[in-house]
Amino acid sequence: MSSTPLSFIFFFYLLISSSSWLWRFSSGAGFNLTTIAFDDGYNPLFGDFNLVRSPDGRSVRLLLDVSSGSGFISSSMYEHGFFSAKIKLPSDYTAGVVVALYASNGDVFEKNHDELDIEFLGNVEGKPWRFQTNLYGNGSTSRGREERYRLWFDPSKEFHRYSILWTAKNIIFYVDEVPIREVVRSDEMGGDYPTKPMSIYATIWDASSWATNGGKIKVNYDYAPFTADFKELVLEGCPMDPIQEYPDFTTCKEKDAWLETRNFAVLTPKRRSAMRKFRQHYMYYSCCYDVWRYPVKLPDCVIDPIEKARFNETGRLRFSGSHKKQAKIAKARRKKKQRAASKERTEM
Repeated sequence: MSSTPLSFIFFFYLLISSSSWLWRFSSGAGFNLTTIAFDDGYNPLFGDFNLVRSPDGRSVRLLLDVSSGSGFISSSMYEHGFFSAKIKLPSDYTAGVVVALYASNGDVFEKNHDELDIEFLGNVEGKPWRFQTNLYGNGSTSRGREERYRLWFDPSKEFHRYSILWTAKNIIFYVDEVPIREVVRSDEMGGDYPTKPMSIYATIWDASSWATNGGKIKVNYDYAPFTADFKELVLEGCPMDPIQEYPDFTTCKEKDAWLETRNFAVLTPKRRSAMRKFRQHYMYYSCCYDVWRYPVKLPDCVIDPIEKARFNETGRLRFSGSHKKQAKIAKARRKKKQRAASKERTEM
């Protein structure tokens, strides 16, 4: 009769305790937000026939089928802001499907665009959704700051709020009221910190080439249409024309000051604790621990010893799940080095 290792029981207990704590934290009173109707802040972007507004105009459904995906874009571009929506993701088989809420100015600044991403990555039936955050500044696509995570709930069963705060000082990504990542602006980041006005987007699209198992598993349209629902839309920011000849950045100082005093802009000790717990239990890739891509640490990375202990040199979890292959490769390399060293000693 086999027995369950005590280490596994302890890990499972920690995971359940963390999930419960995060759920209690995120199910509180929440942020004091002003929501808008779709037409008051957004326009269809593509796949108009796959974008369905609710009768009251305050929510929208995006569909992906064999003919097209769909998306919408904010009517204005914003210099900083808080951008948020409650989203319910497609269920069942969603491999290759990506749902995104993000800020970008790629349509205006093609070669030096800025971007802030929350992207949800679909999966085969029975496997959970995963998601990633990323940011680019001034076209720094070769220095993407990607992180990937799991969730403590099923995002296809009910609505949850996903948010991006962007100020002149920092960027915070939220799931419900739990901050999951903060990037603090520094002089060392230079142009890698997003600074130009951005539009806000929401999309669903076919990302078969990379989204699931590195593109090995494609979208299966037998399960279509895939539907993503958005409601309680929030657009808080300073509208600005990004290409006016003499932009007056002082016009946004008042709005910036207002943003920085809001509830969602303040990381209290309780919120920092929640962020730490989330990252320790649900983050499975971080550019900050990926020394293969970044032998020199990115200047905005804050290395947490507890986080670091969980990751190998690829920035991925040690010996876990789909990353067992990396562990085997690393083991083979160590053995090869040992054999070479042994041969060298013998020849001497």
